[in-house]
Amino acid sequence: MRNLNNKVILVTGASKGIGAEIAKRFATENASVIVNYAGSKADAERVVESIKNNGGDAIAIQADVSNPKDVKSLFDQAIAHYGKIDVLVNNAGVMITKLIKDTTDEDFIRQFDINVRGVFNTLREAATRLADNGSIINFSSTVNRLMLPTYGTYVATKSAVEQLTRVFSREIGGRGINVNSVSPGPTATALFLNGKPQEAIDRLASMNPFGRIGEPNDIAGVIVFLASDEAKWINAQNIGVNGGMA
Repeated sequence: MRNLNNKVILVTGASKGIGAEIAKRFATENASVIVNYAGSKADAERVVESIKNNGGDAIAIQADVSNPKDVKSLFDQAIAHYGKIDVLVNNAGVMITKLIKDTTDEDFIRQFDINVRGVFNTLREAATRLADNGSIINFSSTVNRLMLPTYGTYVATKSAVEQLTRVFSREIGGRGINVNSVSPGPTATALFLNGKPQEAIDRLASMNPFGRIGEPNDIAGVIVFLASDEAKWINAQNIGVNGGMA
């Protein structure tokens, strides 16, 4: 049985999509949740309100994870409020799909700043400030296992996240903290669906045996498990959550 009672969970990029679903799911397991957001204050506050209306405990804290000062402030505020952070979920990310030849410097920098620097910044804080025997879950992507045109820069960022996960697990394991990453497949969020024609979505759905794309709650359940005491012997792994797509 999962035991998340009295645990404090920090979820980055939790104002909408998978992050919001993860935050809500943790709250149903009696954990306290920090809903981090970069710019979507109203959405983050709605997530907090939903959690509180269902008897849970949550606060929203603004921070741009690509900014080290913001990340330090995020940890400062979370610990000041709850006294500790037990679990870090690095969900914040952006995806820009363009052929490599069409990818601008700005596209490249934006994705690496948020997807890689953002994870690096939170890991660096967690190295000394996450509670002993905690857990860290980072987000990679199933497209790392494929060779899909237009995803080149995005998968480069997620490959970097996987390697940060592996190395950091060795660096912080002495404090009983396990570090893993998950690789969702196509999931019905605004980040994924925006700009995609239905034909493209149907084609991606057909690439797994279930013939559908994932839903945020498909991912959230795995994250909650990895944060639980039951998953402590899972460490330095990348886990595909994609319905068998790859």
